[in-house]
Amino acid sequence: MSKLIFCLCFSFFFLTFAQAQPGNIEIRKVMDLFQNQQFDEAIFYLTPLEKKDPNNIEVLGYLGYGYYMADDYKASGKIYERILGIDSNNIQALRYLADITASKAPDSSMIFSRRLIGLQPGKAVYYRNLGELLRRAKDRDSALVYFQQAYTLLPTDPKNGVALAEMLIFKKRYATADSIIRLGLAQDSLHIPFLKLAVKSAYQSENFLGAIAPGERLIRMEEPSSITHTELALSYFNLKMYDNSYRVCQFLIESGFNTEDVYYYQSKAAGKMKQYAKSNELLQNCLTIAISPTAEKYFYDRGQNYEAVRDYKKAIKQYDSAYYLFKDPFMMYYIASIYETHLKDQNQARKYYTKFLALAKPRNQNEMKAVQYVRERWGGGAVNDSVASSRKKDEE
Repeated sequence: MSKLIFCLCFSFFFLTFAQAQPGNIEIRKVMDLFQNQQFDEAIFYLTPLEKKDPNNIEVLGYLGYGYYMADDYKASGKIYERILGIDSNNIQALRYLADITASKAPDSSMIFSRRLIGLQPGKAVYYRNLGELLRRAKDRDSALVYFQQAYTLLPTDPKNGVALAEMLIFKKRYATADSIIRLGLAQDSLHIPFLKLAVKSAYQSENFLGAIAPGERLIRMEEPSSITHTELALSYFNLKMYDNSYRVCQFLIESGFNTEDVYYYQSKAAGKMKQYAKSNELLQNCLTIAISPTAEKYFYDRGQNYEAVRDYKKAIKQYDSAYYLFKDPFMMYYIASIYETHLKDQNQARKYYTKFLALAKPRNQNEMKAVQYVRERWGGGAVNDSVASSRKKDEE
């Protein structure tokens, strides 16, 4: 449960005590501190009162809340445990303890949630929270039971409908999930979680046409989702609507989801539209993402090793792969040098030196010397025999 909801619930708690139990606490002062988010000041004020009367549930309740809102969950938990020691059926303490233990001690959170259900069986939120704990524990059959109960008790709360529909989709009970999603969207046609689930259900049930309307609505709302819009793009692809599949991928890329998968699906759509150059460009993006930039030095070092043992063809392949993936023109320089010096193939040497000169953007003095050296030794379409010595100078 979010802190905002707890804050709203506790406001009612404050008002109840303010009217019924003035006691020794300045209720208005405590409320003002909490409302102004001065939680440390509230704790400072309440601590002496707690020491004076350690079994005062009113003081402990405020103090536990103050620690909770100050993000000191350990201290908050200890306070609420003390409250349960005094009153084992204290609803407020059980609710906070269920929330505090949900992440690090889910088994304890389940115990608190079940106790809450026993004390207030008509509260839908307790069933949904317990269902979520069971879902995380991968006890999905039990989770489904509690989500169903939460939805039965309060079907107008979209959180209950979303939780149940998502579990039904996981169980491949698409028709039942769709009925809940439709009712949810009838209440609010722009409800984002229901729209996402509508796409998911349609895609997973291979009702690809059904994914289009909710997916496009999310695009118009400028609500990108990596999973949802990938499913929409694949739905368009399966419907052979490749231009729309490409467009949805572009929407994801422009929205910051420029992942390997998105580029790949876009490349597939481009290929189907016979835009092969564009498809290859997108596949190059995939390769760049898939392979770490540090891999370039590994290709280079492997090339150096192959050269050292005079396996020049394998060395060329390493440099060529490095250039293809990372576009460093100096890889062309190394290939040209091998052809010119070791393989005595002047035509291939000329080809690679020419490409190197056309693309080279020297970043340091050694690289500038290499570019200048090749330019000076290039005359009449021939490559001077001493180019290899320049490479050795550069490497030194």
